Amino acid sequence: MHNLEIGVKDHDEARQGEALLLEATSELNNGRKLYIESYGCAMNFSDSEIVASIMTDMGFKTTSDYKEADVIFINTCSIRENAEQRVRNRLKEFKAVKSKNPGMMVGVLGCMAERLKSKFLEEEKLVDVVIGPDAYRDLPNLIDQVDEGNRAVNVLLSREETYADISPVRLNTNGITAFISIMRGCDNMCSFCVVPFTRGRERSRDAHSIIQEAKDLYAQGYKEVTLLGQNVDSYKWTSEDQLEKVNFASLLEMVALVGPDLRVRFSTSHPKDITDEVLHTMAKYDNICKYIHLPVQSGNSRVLDIMNRTYDREWYMERVVAIRRILPGCAISTDVITGFCTETEEEHADTLSMMEFVKYDFAYMFMYSERPGTLAAKRYTDDVPEDVKNRRFNEIIKLQQKHSHERLLEQIGETQTVLIENFSKKSALDYSGRNDKNATVVFPVVERFKPGQYVEVLIERCTPATLIGRIVE
Repeated sequence: MHNLEIGVKDHDEARQGEALLLEATSELNNGRKLYIESYGCAMNFSDSEIVASIMTDMGFKTTSDYKEADVIFINTCSIRENAEQRVRNRLKEFKAVKSKNPGMMVGVLGCMAERLKSKFLEEEKLVDVVIGPDAYRDLPNLIDQVDEGNRAVNVLLSREETYADISPVRLNTNGITAFISIMRGCDNMCSFCVVPFTRGRERSRDAHSIIQEAKDLYAQGYKEVTLLGQNVDSYKWTSEDQLEKVNFASLLEMVALVGPDLRVRFSTSHPKDITDEVLHTMAKYDNICKYIHLPVQSGNSRVLDIMNRTYDREWYMERVVAIRRILPGCAISTDVITGFCTETEEEHADTLSMMEFVKYDFAYMFMYSERPGTLAAKRYTDDVPEDVKNRRFNEIIKLQQKHSHERLLEQIGETQTVLIENFSKKSALDYSGRNDKNATVVFPVVERFKPGQYVEVLIERCTPATLIGRIVE
C-alpha cells in the first residue's frame, strides 16, 4: 500500500531497515556474529528481540556490519506494497557479499516467509533459511541443518506459541521505553489484510509473564511500556485451572499497578472490541496514557462491510462519543484506506466527514493496493482508477494535516508532563519527549534533568507536527 503518516510517533518509519545491536549478555560465545535487520510494524521489531535472545543463548554476538556477519537475518513485512521489492534488493546485496564468503548464512524471517518461501529458496536461491513468525524456537535446529549444507524452512503457524517464557533482548534501546508483546496473530479477517495468513490465529500470552516482564523492565529503570497486539482489546487469558480470567481491562490495570511512574501505552485497538471497561480503567490510572489508536479505515458503512470490519459508521461514532465522555481530552489516532474496491465519491466523502467528526490527532493514511492472498484480492476488483485514488488520498492528507495542527494548537498554554526520551534530532541543546497524548514535545535542555526523567513543560508554541515549550522548574 502507498502510505503516509501524519504525526504518528509509534510507527517505526525511521527504524525501517535498522540493524539491531546489543550488549553481550551471555557468557556463551561460539565465535559467530549475527546481523539482524527489521522492517514493518512494532510487532516485527519486538520479534527481532525474541530472535536475538534465542541466538545469544546459542552463543552468537551481534554486529551492525552485515559484511562481517556469519548469519544475516532480515525480518520482513508483507503489508507494504514496496516492502517485497525492498527486501529482494537487500537480499541481492547480501548475496553479493556471501559470494565472497561462502560460509555466510542468509535467512528471511517473519511475514514474507510463508508467501515467498519457494521464490526465495528455490527460484531465486537468495536465502539458505526461511522462518515464519511462530517458528523462532526452531532456530537452533534450522541453523544446524544449514551448517550441514542443506536449505531449511519452517513456516508452520501455531495456535499456541506466544514466546511467553523467552525474555526479549532489548535492542538499540534508550533504556527508557520498551514494547511488551501481549498476544500474537489475529482472528479478524479484514478483507484487505494479510496478517491472519502470515501471523496465524489469535492467542493471548500468560498474564503473569506479561506482568513479570513489566516488573523486570521497571526494575531496570524503564519508564514506559507499550503493550502490543494486533487487536489488544480482544486479549483474553484463562489459567489452566480456570480460576483466573484476565481480559484487556484487567491486564491494563495490573500493568499500571507495577509502578506509579511507569507509563503504560497500548496498540492497536479494534472499534468492535474496545469496551467502556477499558476506558474507565484508563480514566482510573494517571500513568495509563490518554491516547487510543482506533483504526477507522473508512467512514462509510457499505465499504466497511466489504472490508469485513464488522462494525458500521454509527458504531464507530458511538465509540468515539464514549471515549470523549469517559476520557475528556483523550487523543485519538487512526488508519484510513482510500480508494478501496468499488468506493464511490459519496463514500469517500463519508470518510472525510468522519475525519471532521473525530478530528484525529494523528493518522496513518494509505492508498489501497491489492495484497496477494487476501480476501479482497479473491473477491473484488481493484477498480478505482489510480488518478482518482491519488486525488482522494491527497484530500485526506490535507484534511488530516489541518486537524493534526489544530489538535496541537489546542495544547498551547498547557503545562504537560513529558518523559524525556532523548536529545532533539535537530539540536543537542534541546530535549525531545512525548506527552500523555503521544505528541512530540521539544524543549531546551536544563542540565539537572536527564533522559528518563519526567519534567513539567509549558507548551508555548507548535509547528504542524511538534509542540515546543520550556521546562517549568
